[in-house]
Amino acid sequence: QVQLVESGGGLVQAGGSLGLSCAASGSIASIRVMGWYRQAPGKQRELVATITSPGSTNYADSVKGRFTISRDNAKNTVYLHMNSLKPEDTAVYYCNAEIRSSWYYSQYWGQGTQVTVSS
Repeated sequence: QVQLVESGGGLVQAGGSLGLSCAASGSIASIRVMGWYRQAPGKQRELVATITSPGSTNYADSVKGRFTISRDNAKNTVYLHMNSLKPEDTAVYYCNAEIRSSWYYSQYWGQGTQVTVSS
């Protein structure tokens, strides 16, 4: 069984910084893509950033230049460092990973962590 456990998040003032981390544990043979998504109240879940195993990254236009995604393959952990936070970044942030335990890859989600940016 695979589990994604997130940490970080919280309350920060606009213009501030915050970091999130997500560690995958359990029966893991390999992890392909890891990423972060977010869901604000009344809105659909949206992509924030993803990173492949070799380190290629992809960002939503709304966070480019402000957020940085990284990963530690040895620790099966993905990070999201958020700078210059805006009130519109307020959302529940979810970790996502494509993980192979045996023969095929499956999608896994973390439990979500709240990020609140006050104006």
